Amino acid sequence: MPAAGSVLVLLNPRADGGRAGRLADPLREWLGRHAAGAAFVVAETAEAARSAVSAQPEGVRVVVVGGDGTVHQVLPTLLARDATLALVPLGSGNDLSRALGLRRLPWQPALEHALRGHASPCDVGELVVGHAAVPFASSLAAGFDAAVSRRAVAGPEGLRGQSRYLWATLRELAALRTWRMKVIVDGVPWYDGPALFASCLNTPTYGAGMPAVPSARIDDGRLDLLIAGRFGRLGALWMLPRLLAGSHLRHRHVHTRPFLELRVESATPVPLAADGEVLPPERAFAVRVRRGALKVVKGTRGAIPPPPARRSR
Repeated sequence: MPAAGSVLVLLNPRADGGRAGRLADPLREWLGRHAAGAAFVVAETAEAARSAVSAQPEGVRVVVVGGDGTVHQVLPTLLARDATLALVPLGSGNDLSRALGLRRLPWQPALEHALRGHASPCDVGELVVGHAAVPFASSLAAGFDAAVSRRAVAGPEGLRGQSRYLWATLRELAALRTWRMKVIVDGVPWYDGPALFASCLNTPTYGAGMPAVPSARIDDGRLDLLIAGRFGRLGALWMLPRLLAGSHLRHRHVHTRPFLELRVESATPVPLAADGEVLPPERAFAVRVRRGALKVVKGTRGAIPPPPARRSR
């Protein structure tokens, strides 16, 4: 275990539909018995979570008890503190923990692994708008899928995980639209036309487990672009079950390729969401990879398995 005083266990009580809050007392008791040197904070707000990380020494191991959204909230501070991230996945999406090979264990063994597991470098994506940069761990959605994320945030309390995203997707289809996008990949014009979405993946899945780019890896030094071109409602309905099955890449209007940096320009503002967290729409933005920028504890299943062969269209 890291030296006493260099561990912060950060609980988001709102994760998992508020169920994570029930763990506050059991976590505090368990840490008192097994990791007395660890700091423990129940962060009711994103600002409280960031402040808790900022108060720690550089190189701290931060154990996030929550989901992708919780990680996204503290990611800039983790990077600034050169922190090591470990996860006890309790969110509704959990695409990051899935990419790291973290099984959905009971919280006690998951916490023990988070405290003791070996950390290795992983990549981080970064959205750049003007002079502002927003890091993301799993995905940057742009277009229809970001609009789905926005609707999912306000979805029914009883729906969680992929069910919530499916509900939001079907609702968003009623107002389906595309955006005229010009996409420049690694300095070369690559796409110019109508797009349902143009999203960037650091993990194979997004939207609570949809295999958007199955070949994507969180530690390969690059991100993966996924573009869906001109689709009407019927075409989008056709694509949805294939996206769930990972067979959408066979469609002639769906394109993917790895990249280091890209720029997107649109005549109208494009909805954006980073790690499922809704951001303001933008007409122009860039996305780039920060190679090996974050040390992360990977899963109990060992190393991330080799990816399937890439398809670039």
